Amino acid sequence: MKVSEYVQYDAVGLAELMAAGEVTPAEVAAAAREAAGAVNPEINAVVETWATDDETSPDNGSAPLAGVPFLIKDLGVAMAGRRMELGSRLAAGHVPGADSSLMVRLRRAGLVTFGRTTTPEMAYSITTESAFHGPTRNPWDPRRSAGGSSGGAGAAVAAGIVPVAHATDAAGSLRIPAAYNGLFGLKPTRGRVSAGPDFDEIFNGLGVQGSVSRTVRDSAVLLDRISGPEPGDPYSAPRPSRPYADEVGRSPGRLRIGVLAQAWGGRRTTAPVADAVSRTVRLLESLGHRVTEARVGLGVGWDEFVLANARIMASNLAASVDGLAAASGRPVDTSTLEPVTLAGHRYGQLVTGPQLVAALAVRNLVARSLAEYFGTYDLLLTPTVPEPPMFLGEYGQGAEALDGFGWIERLNERSPFTMAFNVAGTPAMSVPVTSDAETGLPVGMQFAAGYGEEGLLFRLAGQLEQASPWAGRTPAVWAGSPRVR
Repeated sequence: MKVSEYVQYDAVGLAELMAAGEVTPAEVAAAAREAAGAVNPEINAVVETWATDDETSPDNGSAPLAGVPFLIKDLGVAMAGRRMELGSRLAAGHVPGADSSLMVRLRRAGLVTFGRTTTPEMAYSITTESAFHGPTRNPWDPRRSAGGSSGGAGAAVAAGIVPVAHATDAAGSLRIPAAYNGLFGLKPTRGRVSAGPDFDEIFNGLGVQGSVSRTVRDSAVLLDRISGPEPGDPYSAPRPSRPYADEVGRSPGRLRIGVLAQAWGGRRTTAPVADAVSRTVRLLESLGHRVTEARVGLGVGWDEFVLANARIMASNLAASVDGLAAASGRPVDTSTLEPVTLAGHRYGQLVTGPQLVAALAVRNLVARSLAEYFGTYDLLLTPTVPEPPMFLGEYGQGAEALDGFGWIERLNERSPFTMAFNVAGTPAMSVPVTSDAETGLPVGMQFAAGYGEEGLLFRLAGQLEQASPWAGRTPAVWAGSPRVR
């Protein structure tokens, strides 16, 4: 199989080819490795690849994704015998001894995991530019960020290395790379996918597991295969009424969609993104949906919201750093951690028990406030991010002068639309409905739904994919370009 052929298929399509005997898993795997070798030097999305015995005999040959090449993020999922370093020198060389629950399910889905993707240190940024592995570049414009913290996953899928990749999301970390790289990305409901047994409380429930993909059906099929709780999980989501794969082709009906074009907190949406919102509204109306401006309260003021997020995230970061330091015997200083991570660690150590409990109470207030909104509207439409992909180095300017609170304040300011749905635990997706007419850069639109309503999101996403197809749009760095044989 040539790379130029490989990149024409999504994950489901590749699996169907292999099931029909038209191509072997080994041939597909070879094409994926060739694609990685061709484009990764330009984008730095993949930390490492490895040989696998699964290429010719996947764990489950009858699974819907059997034999499909796959990449896991360097964080959030443990694969026995393979390094998981969290983008940090502090965790360099760490090798899990057993698969996490998610890794077991990825294997059962038939996926052939052959490498890991980049992440900012400890996933503590919305751009992937770690000191450990260097910056990950956006395939649409290598001068720009691929987003974060699943920036490696986003860049790898956008450039054609794999059709779908593992991603996580604690503050927009899945949706932001999807928006920056022109991909589909759905953040599931809290508790939809088990992160156990070692990652149950990812930022006290703010963090979830998911994927980024080039087609809606790939994300739906994969979520079907990895969803569901494990015994002892602290959270679980209600079971869907039917498989998500069946939702993609179903009509969503006439939906009540509220629009929030300007973010909580006051950061203004830039003109190209605001124009994209307007075009998306017109598309939705042409499909029969009722779209109106909405007033959406968080239940607390913006400053209180940001403070609660800072206390939750920094205290969890401090615990993780201390645990890694104890396990590795390494010091917690500039030889092992970046300045912003050190600042977050210091801030997290100062958070008291009562302060963390108060922050979790804010979390619950936000969840109740958004639940009230979704009692009136089916969905909320916002930009995924208020501006086009930032240039590399831009986000970190002056970061050395920020304390731990200041860094989280910056995160919420630069990505003001995504965090609320992590706090509330509700599902949200970024859809590459349109692009910036002037630059050609993708612009992601975020749709959020009520608790447990991933099915509704998949129905609308499938409709939008049909009405405004994006699969034919390819970036400047693309494994299927003529220079790649």
